[in-house]
Amino acid sequence: MDSLSENSGADRNGLRLIAIHRVSGGVAPIRIVDYANGIFVQLPSRKGAKKAIERGRILLNGEVVETGRYVQPGDEISLVEKPAELHKTYHLDLEVVYEDDHMAVVCKPAGIPVSGNRFKTVAQALPHNLKPSTCTDALRIPLPVHRLDAPTTGLLLVAKTGSAMVELGRKFADREVRKRYRAVVFGTLTLSGKIDSPVDGKPAQSICAPLCTVPSLRHGSLTLVELEPLTGRTHQLRIHMAGAGHPIVGDAQYGSDANVLKGKGLMLSAVWLTLGHPVFPEREIDLQTALPQKFTSLLEMEERRWKKFNPQTGT
Repeated sequence: MDSLSENSGADRNGLRLIAIHRVSGGVAPIRIVDYANGIFVQLPSRKGAKKAIERGRILLNGEVVETGRYVQPGDEISLVEKPAELHKTYHLDLEVVYEDDHMAVVCKPAGIPVSGNRFKTVAQALPHNLKPSTCTDALRIPLPVHRLDAPTTGLLLVAKTGSAMVELGRKFADREVRKRYRAVVFGTLTLSGKIDSPVDGKPAQSICAPLCTVPSLRHGSLTLVELEPLTGRTHQLRIHMAGAGHPIVGDAQYGSDANVLKGKGLMLSAVWLTLGHPVFPEREIDLQTALPQKFTSLLEMEERRWKKFNPQTGT
C-alpha cells in the first residue's frame, strides 16, 4: 500500500523531522486531512491529524498546507515537531521490560493513551523512563511503534533509533510481530479457534482460547481467555469478542453499560510479545509480563461469592 521511512536525525526549517510517509501508486484523490488519519502512530485519529496540519506539523512535499489539499501518488508527507514541543516530559514511572540502544518494551498502564494531542501520554513519559540511545541515528525522543487502546494494559514496543523505527514498522506491516493478550469475558467460552470477521469493512482474524471459567452470581460465569490478533484493526479483539457473544468485562463501547464493573476498568492486557530484533536479525525478542492483579482478584472474588451462596455444590 504505502511506505513509511524515518529520518529523525534531520531538521527542516528549524522543525524536527519525526517521520516521512510516501504515498504509493493507485491512491485515489483524497484530502490530506483524511489521508493522514492513522499513517503516523503519533497521530492515531482524524482529529489529531487535523490539529497537526493546522499547527504546521504535517508537511506535504516539505510545505505547510491547508487541510483540504489533495495528495497524489509519489507525494511525501512529513511529520515534524517544533522546538518548543521537544522537552515536555510527563514524569510517569513505567515498568521497563526490555531496553537496548535501538529499542525498548515498556508496560503501558490502564487509562493512559499511547500518544496523541495531549500531555499525559505514554509517549511523553518515555524520556523519563528510558536511557538515551548512543547510536548515530538516535531519535531525539523514543517513539512507540504500535498502539494499545487507552484502557488496555500491557507490553508496548518502542523505537529509539531511526533505523529501528523503519524496521519495526516493516515487521508490523509484514505480520512478523506476534502479540498475545489475556482478557476476562462474560459467559462460558468452551471452544478454541479462529474468529474471522471483518472490522470496519476490512478483513480481520483473531485466535481465541479459553483458559478457565468461574461461576458468577451477577453474570452467570466469567472466562479468562487468551487472544492473539492475526491482523491489526482498531479495537479488533474487543469487537471480535463482543461479536462472539462474549464481550470483554469493562467494555461498554462494544457491549453495554452493564459490562462496566466499578473500579475495574477494561479487562484486556497485552501479556506476550515476540519478534526478531530490528537491528540484529539473529536475536529473538520473546517477552512476557504478569497478568494484572485485578484480573485474578475479580475471578477469585466472583467464585468466592458464588460458593458462599451455593455451598452445596462444593465447587
